[in-house]
Amino acid sequence: MTQSDTLPVPSYKRVLLKVSGEALMGSGSYGVDPATVDAIAADVAAVARTGVEVCLVIGGGNIFRGVAAAARGMDRAQGDYAGMLATVINALLMQNSLERHGVPTRVMTAIHMSSIAEPYIRRRAVRHMEKGRVVIFAAGTGNPFFTTDTGAALRAAEMECNALFKGTQVDGVYSADPRKVPDAKRYDTLTYRDVLANDLNVMDAAAISLARENRLPIVVFNIHGKDPFSRVMRGEGRFTTIVAAD
Repeated sequence: MTQSDTLPVPSYKRVLLKVSGEALMGSGSYGVDPATVDAIAADVAAVARTGVEVCLVIGGGNIFRGVAAAARGMDRAQGDYAGMLATVINALLMQNSLERHGVPTRVMTAIHMSSIAEPYIRRRAVRHMEKGRVVIFAAGTGNPFFTTDTGAALRAAEMECNALFKGTQVDGVYSADPRKVPDAKRYDTLTYRDVLANDLNVMDAAAISLARENRLPIVVFNIHGKDPFSRVMRGEGRFTTIVAAD
């Protein structure tokens, strides 16, 4: 039995999809796998063609991770800025794939780099989506010490999205990493408080707190496989929903 057998399929007008940088590596250990980027882009394009307004945030961990660099002695702020640039690279690659699938796309960056992308302006981003364009938000929040998860929650709140979808390497939220702990418990539904109280490794505390403050549902699912984003948008497959307590 799937979750769609027991739960009504929600109706979304506007959503934000957060994709980790690692998801773009495919089976590799570094960088970008073009086939994987194309598969994700095709899935996003299919959702956009249904009339749902879609925006994206893509991490940069496949290229550079500021926290890891700081652990090796690099200045944390400098490392985070380098990580922001990595997210811009991923955003441009995703834009290219989306437009190859016939979906007009705009990249908007929190750090100005006008030769390759538009500066982030909230009202302009909303207008792009109203016109049927997919918007990719890059360079995080534009500030060090904030993750792309927090950037995703911030942009989803600013865009007044109906939900934040997080595409990961596993099919939901578990009590521990199921790839390392075979008997880890999987959850169908959680509250923001559950995530924070149990220190569940799904998004950082700042992102969860921001989502809770704005009553923004978070849907966690596996970004790989056959049209996973399209399926979870229809309420199909396996995923975990994080919502406010009743």
